[in-house]
Amino acid sequence: MNAIMELRSTTPVGLLRDGYHNVFAGCIRSSSKICCNLFGAVPTEKLPQCKSSSLRHSKVKLKCSVTVNGGSDSFSGDTELGPSLVPQASELADARVIYCAAPAMGHNQELHPECNSRVPAILDTLQKMELTPEFRGKEVIRIQNFRSASVDDIAAVHSSAYVMGLEKAMETAAQEGLIHIEGSGPTYATSTTFSESMLAAGAGITVTDLVVAASKITANPPSGFALVRPPGHHAVPRGPMGFCVFGNIAIAARYAQRVHGLQRVLIIDFDVHHGNGTNDTFYEDPNIFFISTHQHGSYPGTGKMEEVGKGPGEGTTLNLPLPGGSGDQAMSAVFEEVIVRVAQTFKPDIIMVSAGYDAHVLDPLANLQFTTNTYYKLALFIKQLARELCGGRCVFFLEGGYDLRSLSYSVADTFRAFLGEASISSKIDNPAVLYDEPLLLVDKAIAKIKAIHAL
Repeated sequence: MNAIMELRSTTPVGLLRDGYHNVFAGCIRSSSKICCNLFGAVPTEKLPQCKSSSLRHSKVKLKCSVTVNGGSDSFSGDTELGPSLVPQASELADARVIYCAAPAMGHNQELHPECNSRVPAILDTLQKMELTPEFRGKEVIRIQNFRSASVDDIAAVHSSAYVMGLEKAMETAAQEGLIHIEGSGPTYATSTTFSESMLAAGAGITVTDLVVAASKITANPPSGFALVRPPGHHAVPRGPMGFCVFGNIAIAARYAQRVHGLQRVLIIDFDVHHGNGTNDTFYEDPNIFFISTHQHGSYPGTGKMEEVGKGPGEGTTLNLPLPGGSGDQAMSAVFEEVIVRVAQTFKPDIIMVSAGYDAHVLDPLANLQFTTNTYYKLALFIKQLARELCGGRCVFFLEGGYDLRSLSYSVADTFRAFLGEASISSKIDNPAVLYDEPLLLVDKAIAKIKAIHAL
């Protein structure tokens, strides 16, 4: 029987919330085998699932009206929902990595560096390197068919006028095929950009939910990674910027505060470009400490050392521009002398990371010398920092990275760090492309930022 279900409920589109758990709002009426769900008209066989050995069911109250082959029916009451997107407690406790992927295949511009090949390239490499659930069993969980963010989730960071305006702009994009939504800037949109950007933000929220849930049952919860695009750290409250549509990490940070009561959020942004959108969103917020390391003089030209926050947020923004040519040695020193000291003083409830892989020496859009090994060490150190300071709660969000090979292998080595395994960077990195780092300039930059922030 082919059935379409129309939900008559005030429940937000996507997933119902059951404590710290997201449950899929789908159910089966055994008498007629009708599938009802909050994702719209979805065939029964398309029910969401996670890559996990067993799934929970949950009961909620629903009021539904159903249209079947022209006829209608309605029912209400307790309904068993399943399968859930959340693994059982034992599975969360056993996992070392939880991730979602939102590749935004419809959001694409030919020959643009921020293209729809990026996330698939990462997923292919994870598969090739045997870092997926098929090879790792309980150690790795991939959540699929997760919910999109709600408008309220987005509006916690972005203006309602921007959100509504972008949704309306999809009509123009559908007619013209491609539009630019940042004035003369580089941010484009297609007819699917709004929905796919909502899904990207939802991926970050989903991973955050699961990492928090795991931290309540184990002292060593899995690290989370939202492999999403469009990226988000340039998107400002009033609109898009620099390839970014919605501020995925900022949305998840506000969500963690609002839903999980994790008031003190540390955001580490190691993208080669300054995360000006995240910077602006939390510039006056004393409860979110934003740290950005980025190449001096790179796009968008913001992120000066003197930008330290404002009003009640003064002192909780730290911008550290690095001289061109900075690499592994520079970032190791920055982490030890700056990031660790900030984190230990701030005492976060959760650490979130804008993981941009465009500081890699092979990336075409900048001039730093990070390697696969640099990203491995950053992931390893940040995971350890989270274990020491905030119950292991740590979520990464994909930002930049435009050389597909270096991007993919760097993310794969990030996964290895999460798993507690040795890096394979020696088999990937080519030392011949590296040159001497400007360590004297790096030392001066570190000394100056330590003086500004009294570290």
